[in-house]
Amino acid sequence: MTTKEFHGRIGRTYDESEPWWPEQIRPPENAPNVLLITLDDVGFGQLGCYGGLIDTPNIDRIAENGLQYRNFHTTALCSPTRSCLMTGRNHHSNGMAGITEISTGFPGYNGHIPHENGFLSETLVERGYTTLALGKWHLSAAESNSAAGPYDQWPLGRGFERYYGFLGGDTDQYTPSLIYDNHQVEPPATAEEGYHLTEDLAQRAIEFIGDAKQVDPDKPFFTYFCPGACHAPHQVPKEWADKYSGKFDMGWDEARERILERQKELGIVPENTELSPHNEDVAEWASLSDDEKKLYARMMEVFAGFLEHTDAQIGKILDYLEELGELDNTLVMLVSDNGASAEGGPTGSVDENRFFNNVPEDLEDNLAAMDELGGPKYFNHYPWGWTWAGNTPFRRWKRETYRGGASDPMVVSWPDGIDARGEIRTQFVHAIDLVPTVLEVIGIDTPDDVKGVAQSPIEGTSFAYTFDEPDAPEQHTTQYFEMLATRGIYNDGWRAVHPWPLGKPITAADLSATTLDDSGWELYHVAEDFSEAHDVASEHPEKVLELAQLWWTEAGKHDVLPLDGRATQRLAEPRPQPGKPRDRYVYYPGGQYIPENAAVKVLNRDHSITADVTVPDGGAEGVLLAHGSRSGGYSLYVMGDRLRYVHNYVGAEEYQVVADEPIPEGAVQLRMEFETTGEATPGEGKGAPGVVRLYHGDEQVGEGEIPVTLPITTGLTAGLSCGRDALNAVAAEYREQTPFAFTGDISRVTVDVSGEPFVHEEAEMDILMARE
Repeated sequence: MTTKEFHGRIGRTYDESEPWWPEQIRPPENAPNVLLITLDDVGFGQLGCYGGLIDTPNIDRIAENGLQYRNFHTTALCSPTRSCLMTGRNHHSNGMAGITEISTGFPGYNGHIPHENGFLSETLVERGYTTLALGKWHLSAAESNSAAGPYDQWPLGRGFERYYGFLGGDTDQYTPSLIYDNHQVEPPATAEEGYHLTEDLAQRAIEFIGDAKQVDPDKPFFTYFCPGACHAPHQVPKEWADKYSGKFDMGWDEARERILERQKELGIVPENTELSPHNEDVAEWASLSDDEKKLYARMMEVFAGFLEHTDAQIGKILDYLEELGELDNTLVMLVSDNGASAEGGPTGSVDENRFFNNVPEDLEDNLAAMDELGGPKYFNHYPWGWTWAGNTPFRRWKRETYRGGASDPMVVSWPDGIDARGEIRTQFVHAIDLVPTVLEVIGIDTPDDVKGVAQSPIEGTSFAYTFDEPDAPEQHTTQYFEMLATRGIYNDGWRAVHPWPLGKPITAADLSATTLDDSGWELYHVAEDFSEAHDVASEHPEKVLELAQLWWTEAGKHDVLPLDGRATQRLAEPRPQPGKPRDRYVYYPGGQYIPENAAVKVLNRDHSITADVTVPDGGAEGVLLAHGSRSGGYSLYVMGDRLRYVHNYVGAEEYQVVADEPIPEGAVQLRMEFETTGEATPGEGKGAPGVVRLYHGDEQVGEGEIPVTLPITTGLTAGLSCGRDALNAVAAEYREQTPFAFTGDISRVTVDVSGEPFVHEEAEMDILMARE
């Protein structure tokens, strides 16, 4: 039975019949291509065209070809902002109050974007557009990111026809966790062969666009290009970082002054803009030792190289569109998802897994690593003094509702549709405004339904009115902000903020310390005080009350309630999981690696790993089960005819146990057992010590002590794999042979975790929050 109307005629034979084809869906005549580029953790003052000290000639080129916005805003966090960019609705309306890993069972917080909030890709694909997504996603529930799905919130489930990238919040640039459409793939090359994720993503974008245009050159595309840059790890080939050698020796205090001076010269801030007050968390550069200055300057050089390298890849895409003759009719919009990130802490980090496991970083060790920062050996992030400078002239940073967290760069070009070149726009714009702008530009009405689902109202306001009217009255006049129970509200040139407690490092514990009453609001007249340098709440108590009441009104309209300032309790909130809790996990070779959130949890508890294998004549070698990366994890494998187990402690030490006898040929069970011999002290960075015993069948063939283990996590960017070490190898002994696949036959590997699980909730919260 057909469900489509047929307008031909069917007779007894072909000669008596009239064929008919439905009209092909096409977008409006001369509809532009759309290229939306979303950078990660790039602050207002970091791009060259925003006064930054880093060269970004290709992003500057977009600005020179069109418009630069100085009053663009986001939610101050990654996934929430990206949900706004895709749907035109506020982050709470999307269920994306935070990242999905801290979701709770309330409409604004559940981490599932409802299908009544259709994605721009879903609208455009139904109107004849080619839809392509590349890079970071982080818009699907964490529990759905394994091969078990469900896939309805993956890119192909939300209107994109092709996808190549990574689903989580961050990934290693040299050994990324890649998804191609709906399945995992391994990187096409290694770091030693010159591989880098951002280059790969740019090349794939060019291929995807070319594939479509060479077949149907008149069909426009919507390409969502989201490199992991410049989120940690700050990784880039050494020559890019070396270009900036010595360029940041002046330190972050002077850097802020230089950036503001450049911003005024460019007109990207008003001439009367002042630097916001010194962040109380940030040490004055002059107070640091010479070694600290040397290390921290190098960390910033690496970040600078990473950003310029990303700019170069964006340039490749722009050049390709120009070669195709498509650039002039492409609406290019480039934004950052939030302000610069302070997740490197006060001293920066050479490997975030040490931070997540509470293992202190030593200045001398980090100085020794300095020449290799940015390379595949380290997962580095700069200190938060550079974060503060990167958000010049604003105060604070990502996760906070001050302008340093929520005000970001946005450049727009469309030569065929925008007459202006190199001009600045001052009107208030928010991430929810991009969808209605694109629809207006194309000439498409907001759909009543998408895939048969009735649609909720778009909450953003098109800013297309600003394209050719620089002095047009602002149309988006009110916008609420909420992030982790901190609040903000913008209305007609005024901005009220209910902030974090200042003067102390920001930790998960601060969430529960944040008060939820209406005391503590600060007030800024941003129409006159662009950088929020002067709190005038005491001078205008009536305006504070007005804006506080307006915030509660907006909160009620957009599912912001209940406000949730909890910390570890929010992490422990029950939420859907990919499978029921169990004592035995069975893994099979040849399948996809298991993301960290879906893998078995063995740390700080008795457990065993049993591999049912068949060893051919002459022996076998390779990995039976590996979990983690060079930054921490464990692996059970065979090398030199011996069963071996290694526990990698945050990349600093590897503790190995080796069997006394060669593995037998034929069918055999190869097993390790871990028995804890002490208590974990995660606050001190130490997991439970234990004894490892190795077995061939029931025969014990080896034993050894593991004096310290990972206390909290194997890491964020690698998971568990069976029959090989899928990505960034756990054990140094076989790292040069990665993936070191087992050369015998594995029928299954069983992990038994009958012992009680160990959870350090506050540390887990800090880990998950660093993924946004």
